[in-house]
Amino acid sequence: MNPLTSFLVFVLVVAAFAAGYFANLYVAIALFGCAVLIASSLKMANVWQKFVILRMGKLQSVRGAGMFAIIPVLDQVVAIIDERIQTTAFNAESALTKDTVPVNVDAIIFWHVYDAEKAALAITHYREAIDRVAQTSLREMIGSSVLATLLSDRKQADAQLKDEIARKTAPWGISVSSVEIRDVAIPVALQDAMSRQAQAEREKQARVILGSAEAAIAGTFVAAADTYAGHPMALQLRAMNIIYETTKERGATILMPSSMVDSLNPPSAAMLALALAGNDALKPNGALKLLEPRAVPGGAPPAPAPASARLP
Repeated sequence: MNPLTSFLVFVLVVAAFAAGYFANLYVAIALFGCAVLIASSLKMANVWQKFVILRMGKLQSVRGAGMFAIIPVLDQVVAIIDERIQTTAFNAESALTKDTVPVNVDAIIFWHVYDAEKAALAITHYREAIDRVAQTSLREMIGSSVLATLLSDRKQADAQLKDEIARKTAPWGISVSSVEIRDVAIPVALQDAMSRQAQAEREKQARVILGSAEAAIAGTFVAAADTYAGHPMALQLRAMNIIYETTKERGATILMPSSMVDSLNPPSAAMLALALAGNDALKPNGALKLLEPRAVPGGAPPAPAPASARLP
């Protein structure tokens, strides 16, 4: 009974008692009868409610928000339908996927009644029916999906589940807004196996990336070698740059072979070799001889060559 009807009934009952005590008994009975009539006939629906009314077993009307009256005894309110969005949580335990993996899935469905007449007359308990249909559809979806797809692409699973439930509940005047899978639980042993598989996939990807990087570096080195082969001066500049970068560090001792020094200045090294060859300073095998001092006629005997002037 709504507040307005309760207030009117209370006023009439008080008036009936007052009339019976101070006035005529028949007036009190009439007032009491009016109170009973108002209590059974005057109804009020909220903005989100629909009242389904039958008259002598047949559908009389579906009343919405506001005050309305029915005929007592003849009319009967068989259902009060809430048209607001409702939520129903459901789950599937130990359901087998397409690749025979047992999983526990929790989901939630958002729905509302768009046709109060169908929801009241086409099915007995539409709330329980939605729960049963949602569980059945969830198990069917799990059985037709592989575990990898169920874990990685939940949006597709949500859309598939929503379409299936909406198709089954549409004849009952119920519209499904959305279905969301909240959790997919898999056995612990399978979790360990999947973790090892994911780690192996990451290692494989890392090695592929490393191999690609090595191939790119090798190609760059080949291009640099071709450049240096055609431009010797570029190689010299590169060597000098390496020496400069190395000598930046304090306290570093650098040992450089003479061949490297000669390579940094090929013209001077060639001229020195020609001069030594002109003085017969080369051995047959190409090595340098020691410079032998020569005697000067009429002079002092030749002094031995200083150590700094000797060649190795």
